[in-house]
Amino acid sequence: MIGSPRLQSEPEIISLERRGLKKGLYLIPSAFTAANIGMGFYAVMAALRGFQLSAVETDLVRASSYLDSAAKAIGWAVLFDMLDGRIARMTKTTTEIGIQLDSIADVVTFGLAPAVLAYVWGYGASLEEGSNLHRLAWFLSFMYLMCGAFRLARFNVQASRPRILAEGTIKVDKKSFVGLPIPVAGGLIAAIIHFAPVPLVAYGPERAAIYSALLMTLVGLLSILMVSTLRFSSFKTVGTRSRSMRTIILAVAVGMLIYLYSQYVLLALVIAYIFHGLLSRVVGMFRRRPDLSESKMQTKGT
Repeated sequence: MIGSPRLQSEPEIISLERRGLKKGLYLIPSAFTAANIGMGFYAVMAALRGFQLSAVETDLVRASSYLDSAAKAIGWAVLFDMLDGRIARMTKTTTEIGIQLDSIADVVTFGLAPAVLAYVWGYGASLEEGSNLHRLAWFLSFMYLMCGAFRLARFNVQASRPRILAEGTIKVDKKSFVGLPIPVAGGLIAAIIHFAPVPLVAYGPERAAIYSALLMTLVGLLSILMVSTLRFSSFKTVGTRSRSMRTIILAVAVGMLIYLYSQYVLLALVIAYIFHGLLSRVVGMFRRRPDLSESKMQTKGT
């Protein structure tokens, strides 16, 4: 009789411990999302300090250091953004509020921060304030932010309302993204600045104007790609089905290359990812043409 209350309390203690462990697991993806927001905030503040040093104090060496730090912060945020979603799926702790918080973090870190960084590093100081090109640069930076926010909103709607096939079955495409992901767009701007952190104003008026025009063109193209219907690989299924030694070796090799040659490897990886999506669309268009011609020949024969 005396031992029965102890036996009854032991399962309750175990269940409480499991609930506490489950609640603790929910905090892990949120911690990475918070780190994502922190990196975005740091990138904005470092970019503003770099702009102050380059435009007011004309200290290009320190300005380059701050701009490079801002670009690195965006690079770290890309890693945190990849980890929070993967950890949430692995631990089955995905929540609606976590999805919305992740989207807000992406708008700040990969939308606002790269737009500010491109303005500070590029056309903000090199173009004459009040000129038509300077106004166009303002407009393109704003459209980049708006297109990135629209891209995230569309992704959330597609994730909450999966596409229904003709057979009536629901299918969620986990292998690809519709439109260029905003972390890749922001990562490309950050990779370019990390590759050459010296502000464009240091190259002289003529070369700075040319480089600023190229940067404006790039920002406009990234905005269009984000709201397009082009499909880019998501890599969500990589490493989830089979933990092969090849995947581990490849991940370690890429990590070492980034550590040793980050200026070159990061830029090459982002460009390769974007061109992979564009070339896949071109190859897909050529593959569909023979099917259409065969169907036409079959209809004519009948």
